[in-house]
Amino acid sequence: MLRDLIEKNRSYRRFYQEFAIEKELLETLVDYARLSASAGNKQPLKYILSHDVRKNALIFPHLAWAGYLQDWPGPAEGERPSAYIVILGDTTISKNFWCDHGIAAQSILLGATEKGLGGCIIGSIQKEGLRDALSIPGEHEILLALALGKPREKVVIESVGSSGDIKYWRDKDMIHHVPKRALEEIIMS
Repeated sequence: MLRDLIEKNRSYRRFYQEFAIEKELLETLVDYARLSASAGNKQPLKYILSHDVRKNALIFPHLAWAGYLQDWPGPAEGERPSAYIVILGDTTISKNFWCDHGIAAQSILLGATEKGLGGCIIGSIQKEGLRDALSIPGEHEILLALALGKPREKVVIESVGSSGDIKYWRDKDMIHHVPKRALEEIIMS
């Protein structure tokens, strides 16, 4: 069911790095994005696929991993993603990408979840460094990076407490806790 996929589709930040993801699977995931909605049906998004160790190593240092976990610099060697999909906006097609990249990212991650994988949408990117590392042409705006792999961590959803704090956190067993607001709190009649 869709709800099950959505509940399993968490922001995973630690993976079994040795778990290989084939290029064909990445192409299948991008095909889900291709078939998704696009503002004005302009379809301005392009994708860079990475599934090999060398290219992954070029991408990794340009990404920031978890803003609320101040004492954690990101996944250690052995826990890094097996693959990435970098989402670009082609400015020769459109100057505004509206919410296309968010729709595409969700479609890709739901597809990855269905296939037993996990991922993380990363918007905090050192864009010029990544542009140089991957030789991305200037007419392509870097929008998002999706880190993909077989999750190595457990992520649990819980209710926002009485303090109202929505910051995710990890306990002593490295279980990642994600507070979510109650449904009645977010629906305005």
